[in-house]
Amino acid sequence: MPDEMLDVVDERDRVIGQAPRPEVHARGLWHRGVHVFLVAPDGKLIVQRRSRGRKLMPLGLDGSVAEHVQSGEDYARAARRGLAEELGLHGVRFHALVKYRMVYGPNDNEISTLFEGRADPQRIALDPGEVDSIDRFGLDELEALQAGGRELFCPWFVELLRWYRGQSSALQVLHTYPKNRLLLP
Repeated sequence: MPDEMLDVVDERDRVIGQAPRPEVHARGLWHRGVHVFLVAPDGKLIVQRRSRGRKLMPLGLDGSVAEHVQSGEDYARAARRGLAEELGLHGVRFHALVKYRMVYGPNDNEISTLFEGRADPQRIALDPGEVDSIDRFGLDELEALQAGGRELFCPWFVELLRWYRGQSSALQVLHTYPKNRLLLP
């Protein structure tokens, strides 16, 4: 299977080229990503535990969906694709919360958009190559888990949660969108 092609962007999110995903990460090129926070009917955040086969952060707790934006794709389309590929969900309505720039790790420079929507966890059909399991947590429960230090959290998820709660975070906010959040900090 050929490598996933990503748009290479400048720090203002203008496309300046394309490159295979391994090259983008090897050279530290800016590229695009999306995250989706899904809220369950009980008002809790649907959190995924990444598959044990993942190269980066296996079994780490992460937001509902995390995806790279493929070359020629827009943020919303990548979010829909991620919902389908990782969780088997189609037709989920969601809205953008924030567009930001962040360094996710060594040579991993992304401009990303965080979306939020509602979903019934009973409809989820996990892709075991991507996701080991899902669970639901309130924001206070996630904060307590982090403080306890017994769970492995993806560092980007920690930063997204900090921003979501109105705390200082590593997100360099480029744009916020005028929608109300579904979860209350």
